[in-house]
Amino acid sequence: MSLHDDAVLVLKAYEDQTDLRDAYLEHLAAHPDGLWKACGAGHLTASALVVDPERGRVLLTLHRKLRMWLQMGGHCEPGDATLAAAALREATEESGVAGLTLLPGGPVRLDRHPVPPPCHCHLDVQYAALATPDAVHAVSDESLDVRWFPYDEVPEVADDSVVRLLDATRTRLDA
Repeated sequence: MSLHDDAVLVLKAYEDQTDLRDAYLEHLAAHPDGLWKACGAGHLTASALVVDPERGRVLLTLHRKLRMWLQMGGHCEPGDATLAAAALREATEESGVAGLTLLPGGPVRLDRHPVPPPCHCHLDVQYAALATPDAVHAVSDESLDVRWFPYDEVPEVADDSVVRLLDATRTRLDA
């Protein structure tokens, strides 16, 4: 199965945010290259909020280009077999944390947002990744900093999209 086919299946199975989900599916139907950075009309990305539920905190990266505190994530690569694999790869690369596991149940939410050229628009499929209790993080080349934040501090440092992702993740964790 191709990454494109996986993305379609993941999105069709996603039961929340139906208008946005349908827009993602229409994008993939209209753009065979809709998963890749080269797609000028925008493209899917995969991200993961790294969570330490035992301590009630999340690991955020201060993105080098955007200069914003964000979850780990980025562009799909040809070696990614699935969107989940892309999200886990990105989270591991950008956090330096070994042993991350994705929270069961597929994507936690979707978020469409404009970004500076050449990308223009990201159609982000957002997962949550669980860190081990002894997780050690590191700053990657894509980041200015990587830091743990208690849940209640996230609204003070991050934008609304990260806050919505944290809220959805906490809901899933509590289910």
